[in-house]
Amino acid sequence: MNSRKRFVIKGCQILTMVRGDQPFFGDLLIEGGYITRIAASIDEQADHVIDGIGKVAMPGLINAHNHAGMSLLRGFSDDLKLMDWLDKKMLPAEARMTKEDIYWGTMLSAAEMIASGTTAFADMYVQMDAVAQAVVDSGMRAALTRGLVFLEDDGGQRMKEALDLIESWTGAGDGRITTMLGPHAPYTCPPQPLKEVIDLARSRNIPIHIHLAETVEEVEKISERYQRTPTEYLHELGLFAGNHVLLAHGVHLTQADIKLLCGMRGGVSHNPVSNLKLACGIAPIRGMIEQGITVGIGTDGAGSATTLDMFAEIKAAAWMQKLDAGDPTVLPAEQAMRMATIESAKLLRIDSEVGTLEVGKRADLILIDLNKPHLQPVHDLYSLIAYSATGADVDTTIVNGQILMQGRQLLSLSWEETRLEAAKRAKRLVSGL
Repeated sequence: MNSRKRFVIKGCQILTMVRGDQPFFGDLLIEGGYITRIAASIDEQADHVIDGIGKVAMPGLINAHNHAGMSLLRGFSDDLKLMDWLDKKMLPAEARMTKEDIYWGTMLSAAEMIASGTTAFADMYVQMDAVAQAVVDSGMRAALTRGLVFLEDDGGQRMKEALDLIESWTGAGDGRITTMLGPHAPYTCPPQPLKEVIDLARSRNIPIHIHLAETVEEVEKISERYQRTPTEYLHELGLFAGNHVLLAHGVHLTQADIKLLCGMRGGVSHNPVSNLKLACGIAPIRGMIEQGITVGIGTDGAGSATTLDMFAEIKAAAWMQKLDAGDPTVLPAEQAMRMATIESAKLLRIDSEVGTLEVGKRADLILIDLNKPHLQPVHDLYSLIAYSATGADVDTTIVNGQILMQGRQLLSLSWEETRLEAAKRAKRLVSGL
């Protein structure tokens, strides 16, 4: 459906995810890609009416850390130690990837995300022109960055590609694409080039997306090289002084590290399924939240997490923190859902546009079908969705006022073409590895 169409969703339960709002029954009017009215009943003329009876309308989920092109490597290297997974399987397969492979890997990820209720994602990878084109073609929203590794001299080619992405694609797709600078991680970015990226980002008001303290090995490497924790290393280089920063993982942070992050612009993407699956550890997100640090939720790439279903991440995030604290009251359902919506929107620096259902915001929302045995009865809607719903329960996905899926049917891309292209390319990438 064209985003300029005027349509109304009738008779749904509405979760605005605005702090303090309670679920209520009502209608939503969408026109020109925006939510223009939310009321108990809307009888205005519209081009299209969506029956929301038996469904919940809520903001689309926002995946705060992803490597979408990696979906071609889903399930290829599971149940391995991290460095074996990376060095023996993932890196050799990725080295074979062409620009077209990354396009179709991203389209496969887009299909999965749309089908499971994700409307926006933050992505760091290579060949980002291909990723950006897939975002435009699929109708999704994304914050894109070219990953920057400075361990060998490439004549500035990676940095050129990063800046070209920013110049060429910021605002593309009817404003659905935003961009960031992406120094990969402390252990792949020595002080001088990293400081140059930090200063450039600050001078041009460009957000930064970087991995931080994902593994014990990373902490040990930085300690050996610089006698600092990874967070101290970044802090001393000035990363948090005036920059909006999206930190991915933050698993191995000390209390002193968390203190250094207090007051930062941006925050941390918690990626619990990937961290569990690779046995990286449990991120101390309770401590971060208590210190006022924004914490969102991401999946990491499908090469590690296997699934891009953000409902699995919501469950894992809540369960891990409860178990770690020995306290079932920690990270309640509503808070976990806020992390996957408005808190992640803050990390992508798009919270003024999306992340809650409010008049004047972009129409990025999903409808969840409650007519399922595992979603009945309805006592507490937040608990029901956080702990029982899965991506397969999403009936409709809307981004920028465009219906990307309705009745579980993908409308913005050809699933058959995407499936066939992905299968063909994936087979070539892993052959012999």
